Amino acid sequence: MKKVVEIIDRLKQTHQSVSFAESCTGGRVASAFTAISGVSSVFNGSVVSYSNAIKHQWLGVENSIFEEFGAVSRECVEQMLTGVAKTTKSDYAIAISGIAGPDGGSELKPVGTVYIGVLTPDTIKITHNLFDGNREDIQTQATTRAIEMLYEQLL
Repeated sequence: MKKVVEIIDRLKQTHQSVSFAESCTGGRVASAFTAISGVSSVFNGSVVSYSNAIKHQWLGVENSIFEEFGAVSRECVEQMLTGVAKTTKSDYAIAISGIAGPDGGSELKPVGTVYIGVLTPDTIKITHNLFDGNREDIQTQATTRAIEMLYEQLL
């Protein structure tokens, strides 16, 4: 993917790093990056934090967030971002939490609901997305959108 290569090149130029915290995408963003030779100079690591317990234990997402807002929420993704950036000592981070289906949706959060966040040294940007299609389609769209968001922040 051209954008991934450009992101890696920019991070190399600026001597900065990136890490990821993924839930519904199951490591697809990390896979897109590790497919590129030389990424180890800018990629610090990734967490596939599928369960709330791991989001809490590894990323520091407060249990009150799950109770009040749920794992698929802006608030959860914000804490995933700050947690993975702190743990990996990265300048940039992506976090994703959503409902890829075919089950798990509700009236308020239907299948395809995905929150994607990007942390930069200066900002945090989180989007609420509603993707269409089957499980794989939703995971692919979420991965692509996350990479696009990081690309927009960097370049």
